[in-house]
Amino acid sequence: MPRDLPERIYERRRDLGERIRVLRTGLPATQEAFAEMTGIDRRTLQRIERGTSDPRYSDLLLIAEALGITLADLVRE
Repeated sequence: MPRDLPERIYERRRDLGERIRVLRTGLPATQEAFAEMTGIDRRTLQRIERGTSDPRYSDLLLIAEALGITLADLVRE
């Protein structure tokens, strides 16, 4: 059963997804190519970039590594 989270959490999740998308396209890499780079399923990556999914910690680590940045830089507000 999905939890009802405060709107600010959804907004931050969308902001993180947008940041990931912008950084990914700066490589440049398609979602499919980036999914292969990270080992994350493309559909999962799509949900993360749209902000509709809570990414797992391990996924965030893989994304940061593929982008060549630290996890702290990835999630910095």
